Amino acid sequence: MRAVRLNAWKSDPVRTEIPIPEPGPGQVLIQVGGAGACHSDLHLMREFGTGSEAWEPPFTLGHENAGWVHTLGDGVRGWEPGQPVAVVGAWGCGRCARCRAGVDIYCEDPAAAPVPGGGGGLGLDGGMADYLLVPAERFLVPLPDGLDPVHAAPITDAALTPYHAIRRSLPKLTPDAIALVIGAGGLGHLGVQLLKTLTGARVVVVEPRESAGRLAARSGADLVLAPGSDTVALIRDFTSGRGVDLALDFVGSDETIATAAKSARPLGDVTIVGIAGGSFPVSFTSLPPEVSVQTTYWGTRAELVELFDLAARGLLTPEIEVFDLDDALTAYRRLEAGDVRGRAVIAPSATYSG
Repeated sequence: MRAVRLNAWKSDPVRTEIPIPEPGPGQVLIQVGGAGACHSDLHLMREFGTGSEAWEPPFTLGHENAGWVHTLGDGVRGWEPGQPVAVVGAWGCGRCARCRAGVDIYCEDPAAAPVPGGGGGLGLDGGMADYLLVPAERFLVPLPDGLDPVHAAPITDAALTPYHAIRRSLPKLTPDAIALVIGAGGLGHLGVQLLKTLTGARVVVVEPRESAGRLAARSGADLVLAPGSDTVALIRDFTSGRGVDLALDFVGSDETIATAAKSARPLGDVTIVGIAGGSFPVSFTSLPPEVSVQTTYWGTRAELVELFDLAARGLLTPEIEVFDLDDALTAYRRLEAGDVRGRAVIAPSATYSG
């Protein structure tokens, strides 16, 4: 089968041929219909390789995956070949307290997981291939009617990550609240949609690319700003001087974290989602009183089910550009150049082939 594999850290992936895997007991083989291309993949290509990683290449990329059940391993029940499904991205141990609660993203025994701290496309073979081997059926979520694998794939990360971050701040997002979204790309434009769907908050977006800014506006943003020396002042002006109740930073650089922190309202939340490696000094005077600063990572299986319901009802719509599997390297080059509209989705199969 075809696969897009990362053979070494600090290198470009390659499109190659590998054998179709055979599912063992408790495992499920998925025919891939859609696999999202994420900025995290670029971090794997460009920044990993320091010697501190929990896993090593080679492996097939693609941690946002959906498709159809193809082959069941021994002991798997309740699934049928041809059934459309999505794949939960974080593969925890299944036994610790966090995993038993469905929060595999914070697995407390990563050494007992299929891959420490990762999953398909993150240490093990992912979905940038014709087929994906899922190590346990609990990592599958059935797709509701009306939601195809190509549009479902980015929901498993590009929507799930902002949803998880927003849900923890919902009590602060009252009808008079204002939220700030920094970065309106694959995650950010869905973050805007979710804020407008789930809350009555007004939304300010900071985004340097004009095309992404227009996407943010179509997604429901009330104000779109290009970053500059007056960005914080403009945000403060829009909020009548009080600041924002929630700042979601989907970039995570020194500059963007500082913008989020300086824009926050007392008692507000600053949530860093992006992994650009930035930092901000935390002291008694560097933040308004009782501002909470946190990071979040991905989301839970239960949250993914909720998102699919929103999408099936037309309340969440990822903006996607679709590429054939043979064009995956082009998709990554465009992603790295900032030239993807919304989310790039690799579609190895248009329909289930049986």
